[in-house]
Amino acid sequence: MAASHSMILRRARWSTPVLIFWVAINVWAQEPPKEAGSFRKPDLVELNKLDPTIKLDIRYATSNNFLGRPVYKEARAFLQRPAAEALVRVNRSLREKRYGLIIHDGYRPWSVTKIFWDATPADKKQFVADPSQGSRHNRGCAVDLSLYDLKTGKEVVMPSEYDEMTERSHINYRGGSDESRRLRDLLRAAMEAEGFAVYEPEWWHYDYKDWQQYPIMNISFSEIGKSSRRQ
Repeated sequence: MAASHSMILRRARWSTPVLIFWVAINVWAQEPPKEAGSFRKPDLVELNKLDPTIKLDIRYATSNNFLGRPVYKEARAFLQRPAAEALVRVNRSLREKRYGLIIHDGYRPWSVTKIFWDATPADKKQFVADPSQGSRHNRGCAVDLSLYDLKTGKEVVMPSEYDEMTERSHINYRGGSDESRRLRDLLRAAMEAEGFAVYEPEWWHYDYKDWQQYPIMNISFSEIGKSSRRQ
């Protein structure tokens, strides 16, 4: 989110340590929704280990996000293997056009989705997932991302900032510069070619086509790492 929005939301919702403590206790006392049916076995893989040219800027491991505080202990990004492999193909195709992918978020534990929902005012709920339904991030099949310029190494300018809760974030927003809209549309075309669909209110959010086949998860990044080392 843009600095100005982040500052406003930080003052509005996280003005006291008491409120933060209350939210944390409330979240960990609850559990993800129960789901019926059969699902694929989760196989989360770390994106920059699959392709080191994919950059990470994990905002939720920092205070540079709409909450104004970190909610991840580690700056890491994971997706289910088919989605991760598709993302690698996206990155390779974009490199031919002198751009690369920069990741802001991937798999997200359910408990973090609950924190986001509780912290977001009613008129901004379209920008966060309802924890009673679970998020596609919780299934390891959603990714928040943008582009960086291979020549400069810098993230490109899009019509809005990442996590900005305004109309400028919509995939069909007609404002901003011609170049920012061109880059937004370039990212969309590359992602759709590999089976991802954009969440229209957020140009940066893409869901992989098989998301319904995976369960809602609530394990930490460090637990994923331990599981990977045992394999």
